[in-house]
Order: sequence, then structure tokens, then C-alpha cells
Amino acid sequence: MGNEYFDELEVRSPEEREVDLMSRLPAQIAMAKKEASGWAKHLADIDPAEITSREALAKLPVLRKSDLLAAQSEEPPLGGFATGDFSSYKRIFMSPGPIWEPQGPEADPWKSARAFHATGIRPGDIVHNALSYHMTPGGFILDQGARAYGCVVFPAGIGNTDMQVSAITSLRPNAYAGTPDYLKIILDRADELGADVSSLTRGLVSGGALYPSLREEYAKRGVKVLQAYATADLGIVAYESEAMEGLIVNEDFIIEIVRPGTGEPVAEGEVGELIVTTFSPTYPLIRFATGDLSAVLSGASPCGRTNMRLKGWMGRADQRTKVKGMFVDPAQIERLRKQAGDVGRARLSVVRKGEQDHMILKVETEAASDDFIAALKKSLREHTGLSGDVELVAPDTLPNDGKVISDEREISA
Repeated sequence: MGNEYFDELEVRSPEEREVDLMSRLPAQIAMAKKEASGWAKHLADIDPAEITSREALAKLPVLRKSDLLAAQSEEPPLGGFATGDFSSYKRIFMSPGPIWEPQGPEADPWKSARAFHATGIRPGDIVHNALSYHMTPGGFILDQGARAYGCVVFPAGIGNTDMQVSAITSLRPNAYAGTPDYLKIILDRADELGADVSSLTRGLVSGGALYPSLREEYAKRGVKVLQAYATADLGIVAYESEAMEGLIVNEDFIIEIVRPGTGEPVAEGEVGELIVTTFSPTYPLIRFATGDLSAVLSGASPCGRTNMRLKGWMGRADQRTKVKGMFVDPAQIERLRKQAGDVGRARLSVVRKGEQDHMILKVETEAASDDFIAALKKSLREHTGLSGDVELVAPDTLPNDGKVISDEREISA
């Protein structure tokens, strides 16, 4: 296929792809039921041989994060939804919730190599990977795929910006991988230090929305940045190509857009919740609800890839919100609120500040002291793993609308 496409799968006809996916689906469901006790319970009344179409798939129950949390609490750590035993896993991760995820033995278990290729990165390129390698799988999702594709990876992780700038000036990587806004922090710091980081010409970003203003700024600074949509459970679900017209669904994923809170598919183009079915041999997820909103773009990408396209991330179907590449859950804010003592409602506002995600915790209380604010800031970091500001407000002043997390960032379509 030359250099343009990763392989011939990307350009097969949509009909050929659909036949392939649906013909493999019954065996995947049968394997999950046979080898994973959680799936055996969840799909107890389902005959895998009958699930040979999207219409049949749409009748299966949706698996939600809350279901996984409950199952993992009852049957730790994986709730019976992974196959094999611990000796077959390469790593196991803990994401906010907490939710546990296994890493299988495959060379590219999260299927990120294809996204690197679509970004213009090639085997032999050096990738500066600035996603976290700590507890969660984020850094490893990109690391594994880049190395499987033939790239050299510098595992930068997050933080220590001066050291990251120093590493770039010495190693001269071609590409950046990480969250959309951290690249700006690196480039701005390099400017302050007078450091040459011009070797960076490509970027693959995930873990947050790539806002048009930020993409444009990167382009002006000589870095072409494309984005991928990924989750800790699924890996790279969809990715941009150089056409930059929607996100192209990764091969070996079945995507449905359903009415939020239900499993009912919506019409093409209508915004709904993204539901994903995978063919992973280690962590088979069937009708897994991401909690994210998106919509299908009609037609094929101008780049020639023929798979379904998504409009991109269009918000959350629930209040679980991604901040700087990490999910913050309403349950975490509620635990913080109870720990704080004599307070009323609490609400976490997520905003954009200087092209970065920023959190503001608003708490109803009659107590007002610098020590109390400092304690709340510390508690916020302990519960979410992220820093933010704290605002104390008078009792009964926050809206009584049930919102615990308010995402006030611009939503990109």
C-alpha cells in the first residue's frame, strides 16, 4: 500500500468490512462467555450464533462503567470481564474510579500504531511520549503502538518540563505524543529558555479535545498535530488523518451511536452516546458505553480511508469528565465533600485557562479561612490526582440542578 495507508484494511469497501466484522462477532461473544465469568452472567440468555448483524447486536445489554465498578468490587480486581489469568497479562492498571484494566500479550494491544501512521509518523522516527506512565495505561497505549510500528520512544511521562525540553534538544525527536495542551507548555518553556525544539514536526494527541485555536498555534510553530480518541479500556477507537475531516474509526472496532442512557441506536448524524464492541482476545468489551457523545459523519474521508467517521468528542453523556487526560468522577467530588465536614453542595467547574484545562472547586460553607481553602485544595488533589482552585460560596447559592461536575470548556464539533 506504499506509505499512504497502514494496510489494505483501511481502503476495503464498507460492505466488505461489515461482512468481516459481523462474521467474526459470534465467535467473539462465545469466547467472552466461555472464558470470562462476568460476561457469562451479563450475556446469560444470549445465543452468540444469533448475533450476526447490527440489529441483533443492538438487542444486547449495554455494559457501563458503573457495571464494571460494581463487578470489580464484588470480584476484584477485574470483575470477571477479562479472559485468562494474571500470568498472561503484561501489566495491570488502575484508572480513576477506581477501575482496573489488564494489558494483554499482543504487540499493540490498544491498536495505536495505525493512528501514528495516519499522523505522518513513520518507522524509525523518535517519539517524545508525554502521557502519564503512572498507574493508568495512557502512556503505555501510545508507547506500545509506536514501538510495535517501529518507532523509538522516549518515555517522558508528565511534569519536569525543563527536563523534557532538555531531552528534546539532545535527542531531537521527530514527534510528540501526549495531551493536546501539554505540548504548548513544552514549546513555551523552550522559548523562555532559548532552546531549539524545532525537531518536533508532528504530534499525535489524545486525552482531551484539540481546540482549533491550539491546533492553529502549533501549525504556526511548525508542528502538525492530529488527534485520536482513546479510552483506558478500549485503546485508540478513532483517529484523524491528514484530511482532518472527522475521526476515522479504527479497524476491528464496532461502533454504535445510541440515545444516551439507553442502548437504542440513533439515526446517522444524530448526536448520541458512543458504544463500542472490540475483538480483543484479553479484554473483550461488548457494547461498552464510553459515556462520551459523538455523531457519525456521512461518507468516506477524502484521504481514501473507508471506515466510519465520527464528528469527534462532543461532550459527556454523564458528568464523568476528562481533565488533562484524566477522568474526574462525580463520586470523587462527593467523597471530598463528605470529608470536608460542615459544607453544603460542591461543584467542580472545568474551564479553559491559557489554552489549558483548569479546575475550580466551588463549595457552599459558612467557614471561610485560608487554612480551610488550603485543606480543600489538598483534598482535591488527593481525590482526583489533579490540582485546582477553590472558591467558597454562601450556603444555598449553587444551582440545585444535580450537577456535581460542570464542563464549561468550549465543545468542539
